[in-house]
Amino acid sequence: MSDLRRVIAAALTSVAGAVFVIAAMVGPAAAGPTERGALNAPLAAAGVSSVAAGYAHTCAIRTDATLWCWGSNWSGELGDGTGVDRTTPVRVGTAATWSGIDAGASHTCAVRTDHTLWCWGRNFRGQLGDGTTTNRTAPVQIGTATTWASVSAGDSHTCAVRTDGTLWCWGFNRLGQLGLGSSVYTVSTPQQVGTATTWASVTAGFAHTCATRADGTLWCWGDSSSGQLGLGSVAYSTAPAQVGTATTWSGATAGYAFTCAVRTDHTLWCWGENGYGQLGAGVTYQTTPMQVGTVNTWSRVNAGDDTACAARTDGSLWCWGNNMAGQLGDGTTTNRYAPTRVGTATTWTTGLAVNYHTCVIRTDAGLWCWGNNANAQLGDGTTTQRSAPAQVTLP
Repeated sequence: MSDLRRVIAAALTSVAGAVFVIAAMVGPAAAGPTERGALNAPLAAAGVSSVAAGYAHTCAIRTDATLWCWGSNWSGELGDGTGVDRTTPVRVGTAATWSGIDAGASHTCAVRTDHTLWCWGRNFRGQLGDGTTTNRTAPVQIGTATTWASVSAGDSHTCAVRTDGTLWCWGFNRLGQLGLGSSVYTVSTPQQVGTATTWASVTAGFAHTCATRADGTLWCWGDSSSGQLGLGSVAYSTAPAQVGTATTWSGATAGYAFTCAVRTDHTLWCWGENGYGQLGAGVTYQTTPMQVGTVNTWSRVNAGDDTACAARTDGSLWCWGNNMAGQLGDGTTTNRYAPTRVGTATTWTTGLAVNYHTCVIRTDAGLWCWGNNANAQLGDGTTTQRSAPAQVTLP
């Protein structure tokens, strides 16, 4: 566990009021409590197109393409030019051209509609990609390329896909998480991963990375101490290695030491560490992909530190794993070893972000957040933790 994880875990334990004990294996729970604010949701909803959750901060892009962030700002991860924590959303600059965003531990990266890439926040390992190790309190453009399609920010490394199908990574590489085929310690500018031009998506975890290609194959690299690469072993890899032979992977998400992915047949699969139930089943750990239940209606999944949430094609939302701070949204702080439904809404069909807190966009009612709030990452003007969804009011 990194020093940052220890600090966060200690803070969460304090917030929860007692040291937690891993729950016994449970099956899917009944629908959780009614979400706060549900009665006036249509009136208060602000249009939000995407959301990202860091360890202690949150950022969201509105449908007008403006960018807003809140929560911890110790390293400048909110991008508002200060180091001041924000208990409610604050606008990042004046640009209204933001199209996609992701948040790492204490840094944030986003793509604009002109396909430029911008990063800010903590940069100790070169994870911002600007050629330095200097923290940035406001967005800094990464290079001059205008071909960035999407970006994923991990704990201390970042990866992104370009419109030409190439894949690029930078930042910390102690365990090969950059996929460069070497054990170089840090890289402070984007480096191309191999020569393939068919990369479709990428996800950066704590110290491992996974990516899908246009042919539906899945590739992972970096740390595999808990089997999180899905290669059938615990040996790390410094270059992309194909996960099995399936050609039906539609998207993957990397947590701290586990990975989950959805296939085109809408089945859900997870592998790696399972100390909190983050694989959605009662096993110790798994070195190859394991199907989560038998349901074939999963549409997307997102993994946080030791927690995962996924939406189904019927618009329902389900979460499992670490629930120390109520990040599963089921009204409890009990860890869950199987997907547990969040409330009764069937409009969880767009953005989904998970860490020690969770934020999800509802098509009928804007942005909702819950879980840890020690650094005001829920954006409700308080630092009070909550275990059920509540609506976030954006200016």
